[in-house]
Amino acid sequence: QVQLVESGGGLVQPGGSLRLSCAASGINFSLYTVAWYRQAPGKQREWVAQITTSTSTDDTTSTDYADSVKGRFIISRDNAKNTMYLQMNSLKPEDTAVYYCNAIRSRRMDYWGQGTQVTVSS
Repeated sequence: QVQLVESGGGLVQPGGSLRLSCAASGINFSLYTVAWYRQAPGKQREWVAQITTSTSTDDTTSTDYADSVKGRFIISRDNAKNTMYLQMNSLKPEDTAVYYCNAIRSRRMDYWGQGTQVTVSS
């Protein structure tokens, strides 16, 4: 059974930081591109950031970010722990949303976590 479990959400003041984690089980995590999405109240789910699998030659990964979080958020992964992370800095009220992790390898191998709430408010 595949499970993706997010943690680390909560209430933080504007300008603060949070670190989200997503622990995966039931999949060969290292073979999946993983990403974070978020959904704010009344809005569609949007892509936030992603990190690819390691290349076969030099074990490097590549990352990409939505313009709205570029320079503030950092996505990373630890394949030995089957876990991905999202370090969120300089948080703004507009970052308030439910954050979801996603692991994808193909159309049939596409999994989601249950989400974790992040609220940025003074």
